[in-house]
Amino acid sequence: MHSVTVTRQVWDRVLAVRSGHACACCGVWSEGEKGALALYGPLARRDLTPMVVAQIGQSLDGRVATVSGDARDVSGPDGLAHLHRLRALVDGVVIGVGTALHDNSRLTVRLCSGPNPARIVIDPKGRLPDDAPALRADGARRLVVQAVERPRIAGVEVIRLPLVDGIFRPRDILSALQKSGLSSLLIEGGGITIAGFLEAGLLTRLQVAVAPLLIGAGPASLTTKIPHLKLADCIRPDTRVFGLGSDVLFDCGLSPDASAATLPIHAPAPTHAHRSASSLS
Repeated sequence: MHSVTVTRQVWDRVLAVRSGHACACCGVWSEGEKGALALYGPLARRDLTPMVVAQIGQSLDGRVATVSGDARDVSGPDGLAHLHRLRALVDGVVIGVGTALHDNSRLTVRLCSGPNPARIVIDPKGRLPDDAPALRADGARRLVVQAVERPRIAGVEVIRLPLVDGIFRPRDILSALQKSGLSSLLIEGGGITIAGFLEAGLLTRLQVAVAPLLIGAGPASLTTKIPHLKLADCIRPDTRVFGLGSDVLFDCGLSPDASAATLPIHAPAPTHAHRSASSLS
């Protein structure tokens, strides 16, 4: 397991990688700083194909909330800081309308330096109120993906997509967002939204932050619609493990692009393909 120490110097380097002005492979660093560069460097790169990363925080027993819906402290303080760093490294953050309504999500960067990402809410029926925190004007782009003709307040971009069997196809959402100029995306929640992108084979990386907490009952972290009866048919991603302090992070590569991003910028990309979630689509 790699230890992670995010100093000001190492985070400045990561942001420089994001802007295309530096690499994450050079310099003299402590072991913890090297771990931080190994974790965040691949996420900051913009020299590869578009990246889609999902992140979910859960308990040791795979729960994301209690039976009453209390999910506020599932992730520890270091897990929460990690989530804010992810936001700072992507073009846009995607959540489902259920998460937006239940958590009053702001989706801003507050626990580290870096730009606020565009905020995207998947809201097929137009349920999200215009005064929701995710739609507040603060200079960042705000987008709503919906199927209905519901007007939005000034400054909020609306992407109209058709429903297929009552839901949006994740591939249609991704294509529309990329056409709008958002190529690097974080699928932040909830579990149903993440599982949809996973089953469609659209995730470059999946990050699971596990907190030392036993909930015992409540909603599960990830539940796909297509169950596997044999372990041989399950996804076995290329996985790196990082110690964040209060949480342990499993960083799962789901595509050849994920492996390529962990190589030095000047190194050639691998020619072999890894088994990915695309086998589920």
